[in-house]
Amino acid sequence: MKGKDLDCQDLTLVFGGSFHPLHIGHLAILRTLCERKDVTRVLLVVSPKNPLKDSISEDSATERLQAAREAIERHPELAGKVEVSNIEFRLGPPNYTIRTLDALRDVTPGHPLALAIGGDQLADFRRWKDYSRILLEYGLMVYPREGFDSATLREDLLNENPSYRISLLDAPLFNISSTSIREGLLAHPEEFLM
Repeated sequence: MKGKDLDCQDLTLVFGGSFHPLHIGHLAILRTLCERKDVTRVLLVVSPKNPLKDSISEDSATERLQAAREAIERHPELAGKVEVSNIEFRLGPPNYTIRTLDALRDVTPGHPLALAIGGDQLADFRRWKDYSRILLEYGLMVYPREGFDSATLREDLLNENPSYRISLLDAPLFNISSTSIREGLLAHPEEFLM
């Protein structure tokens, strides 16, 4: 079962998360996304509060947003392609991805949008609010994560609906998590932060 790939040009990818902190694994993903010829822009959407994560406080949201802006500024190779977005701060809770995508579509009509997620998120995608709308109206670009077979997860979703739009990103595997970054920051912050 093939499904539909993201076959647009001039694509805007939405790469969202808590980014607590924004680290070298995120940088590698952003660089990979920016190298794609079909991607015109990557919106780094900092979420004040992920509805599926209790571990990150909304109190740190403004600091995480500012840290993301500063991190992108430190990487001129991303200039002109990656923009930090505070749209979820303006939308207010709950920060469901479907609300974010709909709001972005409203402010950028005519520009195709898709969501960039990891294989770990694809494994849990049916828990996302209106996940089928995301898959039909926007689509996913999935980057590999260790321990998750993205091709099998994609096939499982396509068995549900062959019209879902899911593309697998051919990219190196980045075996790093925000949790391990936070632990490593105590000893060597310069090695981990973006």
